[in-house]
Amino acid sequence: MRVLVLGASGYVGSAVAEQLTDAGHQVVELVRPGRSGQAEQAGGRERRIGDLTDPGSLTASVTPDIDALVHLASPTGDAATDAAAVDALTAPLRGTGRAFVYTSGVWVLGATGAATADETAATDPIPIVANRPDIERRVLATGADGVRASVVRPGIVHGRGGGIPALLVELARKHGAPRIVGDEGVRWPAVHVDDLADLFVKVVGQALAGTVWHGVSEPAVPVRELAAAAGQAAGVQAEPEVWPLAEAAAELGASFAEALALDQSVSGDAAREQLGWRPQAPDAVTDLRSGSYRARS
Repeated sequence: MRVLVLGASGYVGSAVAEQLTDAGHQVVELVRPGRSGQAEQAGGRERRIGDLTDPGSLTASVTPDIDALVHLASPTGDAATDAAAVDALTAPLRGTGRAFVYTSGVWVLGATGAATADETAATDPIPIVANRPDIERRVLATGADGVRASVVRPGIVHGRGGGIPALLVELARKHGAPRIVGDEGVRWPAVHVDDLADLFVKVVGQALAGTVWHGVSEPAVPVRELAAAAGQAAGVQAEPEVWPLAEAAAELGASFAEALALDQSVSGDAAREQLGWRPQAPDAVTDLRSGSYRARS
């Protein structure tokens, strides 16, 4: 298939583009104006021009030769703009049965408490992702109009020395001790970026219209363990310490600090059972302690 990928140069997007290519698909990158000319090739890939704030450019990019579209670009943060972008991208797909995969995240579920949330759980988003459930519903509704639309909700992504775990390493180095935002008992759902990319490939090829998938290989990793491993990657010997939410908010911003303090347990079993997803990469603590993060410390 020819797959148009928004955000193909990003942390997750670059891994998804690589694995789509390895699976035999042809990736076409959608990039913002000024990044390249319309016909320029990027690493052998065709590039097209589009901007999330310009719906016309998005619709024009989804030509009949595009078999599937994966939206991995960061949202603009404006609800109306992000909704208009989804409408513009899906308009050429309506009635065709072609795939549209939208990237959301597990933060839309809010704090899960003692239960483990699967894809049927109600959303209760924290402020940083307040608009995401509405966008998810907008995407899934296109299934009734002949779009093979799916939503992927990744957990906390690690691997290749990037993502939020890289921030834990940076914070440990900066403060001289690993940091746990808010509460020592916080848990994060986690997934390696390579395993997540494999899930996207499977969703593009197999998922039915109107489906939601949790990109989670570890349902509830104690952040204390992640922080301790981040300290080892940073060469810091001190034990992890709790960072009061107000202090973390002053440095990181209130919405992001609240997200880091979110306690969740989230299941990714549906993708294993229905799509044959088999995560193979190292777990998050091992990756931080002795994998890609130590290599970059």
